[in-house]
Amino acid sequence: MKSDLRRKKDISYKSAGKFEETRFEKIHNEIFKNSTEASVIVAQEIAELIKSKEKQNKSCVLGLATGSSPIKVYEELVRMYREEGLSFSNVVTFNLDEYYPMTKENNQSYHYFMHQHLFNHIDIKPENIHIPDGTIAIEELNQYCIDYEMNIKNAGGLDFQLLGIGRTGHVGFNEPGSHINSGTRIITLDHITRVDASSDFNGIDNVPKRAITMGVSTILRSKRIVLMAWGQNKADIIKRTIQGDISSEVPATFLQNHANATFVLDQLAASELTRFKTPWLVGECIWTQELKSKAIVWLCQSTNQSILKLTDRDYNNNGMSDLLALEGSAYDLNINMFNVLQHTITGWPGGKPNTDDSHRPERANPDKKRVILFSPHPDDDVISMGGTFSKLIKQGHDVHVVYQTSGNIAVTDDEALKFAEVCTDFIGDAKTKIDFQSVIDFLRNKSENQIDSLEVRKLKALIRRRESYAAVRYIGLNESNIHFLDMPFYETGLIKKNPIHADDIAIVKAIIEKIKPHQVFAAGDLADPHGTHEVCLNAVFTAMAALKPQSFMNDCWLWLYRGAWHEWEIHEIDMAVPLSPEEVMLKRHAILYHQSQKDRVMFQGNDSREFWVRAEDRNKHTAKLYDDLGLAEYEAIEAFKRFDY
Repeated sequence: MKSDLRRKKDISYKSAGKFEETRFEKIHNEIFKNSTEASVIVAQEIAELIKSKEKQNKSCVLGLATGSSPIKVYEELVRMYREEGLSFSNVVTFNLDEYYPMTKENNQSYHYFMHQHLFNHIDIKPENIHIPDGTIAIEELNQYCIDYEMNIKNAGGLDFQLLGIGRTGHVGFNEPGSHINSGTRIITLDHITRVDASSDFNGIDNVPKRAITMGVSTILRSKRIVLMAWGQNKADIIKRTIQGDISSEVPATFLQNHANATFVLDQLAASELTRFKTPWLVGECIWTQELKSKAIVWLCQSTNQSILKLTDRDYNNNGMSDLLALEGSAYDLNINMFNVLQHTITGWPGGKPNTDDSHRPERANPDKKRVILFSPHPDDDVISMGGTFSKLIKQGHDVHVVYQTSGNIAVTDDEALKFAEVCTDFIGDAKTKIDFQSVIDFLRNKSENQIDSLEVRKLKALIRRRESYAAVRYIGLNESNIHFLDMPFYETGLIKKNPIHADDIAIVKAIIEKIKPHQVFAAGDLADPHGTHEVCLNAVFTAMAALKPQSFMNDCWLWLYRGAWHEWEIHEIDMAVPLSPEEVMLKRHAILYHQSQKDRVMFQGNDSREFWVRAEDRNKHTAKLYDDLGLAEYEAIEAFKRFDY
């Protein structure tokens, strides 16, 4: 599938027949199913530009970005160099930014990033690479920034600028308050930007407070701009940027003034745009059951009314007159929607035996099910579905928890050192497979950015493993039903993981074949800041798809849970499992057994609360939403979405 990203905004609306859909939007954007598909299209445009310039005997001047957004673009460009003969000999590059101070050798530097992901793998001339230098003396910085601007000008200006976007709306490191006329300069990083970078630096205290960045005016002088954004975390700022007013508080909105800018988004990043979030406010809709559910829940929340109190006037006044005409009356719409939501609620997540299951989310038979609960990290199981986990065990199902990764990267050095010192005090080196003294020596002398030794990683993994045993024992699971996959992609010792490999898929596939489950629960929360959830979920999808021809898979249902980072929207929920106050406390205590993750969460994303607080608040919020809609009032609810693999 190809898409001409270079169409102008007004042309794209008319040629695509989307004028009504996009009338709220002030920047041309293209939406793709996923970031991989989108990245290939962006890479193709860059490649076409390079080849076009080469035919003209001209240099191709690229402005390049770092971060997670462009990684797949760089992978595709490298592939085209290796497999299709794409040459970069005529390419000149200027990077947007660099942390300050920052050495080139530091593996968190953008110099390191660009060489790791692109420059080391192509035929670009070293003298044509320009990346801001994070080691320049502070008194020389002003002149250095002026020279950086002049180098861009002398190269003929930027033919193409690749951008990501931060949650503050920054492009490059142009944080809120940046002026439209700003040039390359040193800038103080916003706190939110530093929080978002903290997972890469093993904590916010290690994130630099300043950076060198191209200015807004530098970016706007580019002949062509493509901004990429992936995932739910970017949805709010994408909406503000594309639909909001131009403001220095959201520097990316300055791109509304650019004549040839395109935002390339995946579906999650685009999800808050009006045409996706509330399409009935834009124009006529095709009213699927899912869209009806979404619209009616939104209408209840907008009017602050329960479902059964909505009137014809409420529908007519809020862009749903065509839905009302289609269904006949508010009464019919309300009753149908009430029943849909009512049928999602069950205290029997494995199905209720000897009961009519025609209006229940799970089957009654078999009454005792084999269940696999996949947990990407060693605490996602209890954080996201601890109450449901407990119910499944108590209701007699054969439940197996499968921890997909060791989780060792999330154990702090201080925590590991404490455990190692305790072990040497009470056990001694000769009685264990881990050389604890070597761990202590390593951690006491560990240098900045040094990768953990194998012994340290083994200890950190053991800490997470033993916490997991304690947590599920507390819930009531038999230890023989606990499985640790230690998927190889994770075991790098770095925040950055390896790409998923056939070996990872084979491990997941083997455990499914062994247990032959009737139910599989997997993490559908893709907002995990370092991407492990997404990789683990894709491994489950791939393994189950490969196993689909086997007969036992005919009776296997896949349920996706969230909770660690986000929760399902009400209209997305297929199974809502109520929790009593006692079950809420049981879940809290199970989470607290993961002591190494308490008080100082290393990878907390954009939420500063501890995981047990997040989970509890989200579960109680879901219950309140059901209550506000006029359904039964519960202490808390864990939510699941069924996925047809």
